[in-house]
Amino acid sequence: MNEERFVLTDEVWVRLAPHLPGKQGDAGASGKDNRLFLEAVLWRVRTGLPWRDLPADFGNWNSVFRRFRRWADGGVFERIFKEISGIPDFEYAMIDGTIVQVHQKASGAKGGLKIKPSGARAAD
Repeated sequence: MNEERFVLTDEVWVRLAPHLPGKQGDAGASGKDNRLFLEAVLWRVRTGLPWRDLPADFGNWNSVFRRFRRWADGGVFERIFKEISGIPDFEYAMIDGTIVQVHQKASGAKGGLKIKPSGARAAD
């Protein structure tokens, strides 16, 4: 793996590390490598490829995905965003719909959209 292509500089990592779960001294299991995990998440966001296509150097794709879901559910990424939002030259971390596409099946819940006519339309 070409670590020169990693996104997180040492300066950014020093600011982020204290805000992440799984470090020494935290309750529960410690994270194997939080920095490599964040690089895997950033790789996934940059490329837009499925989790299954994550390079093996980042670890098992399913383990990385499950950890991503736990962090997302726990609000870890919101804390990270708040920490990096003030760092100059890190504005490319802002992600919007111009660079990220929604999967075609993400338009609704199971069974598709359930649009019900309003009461006014039903009376016509």
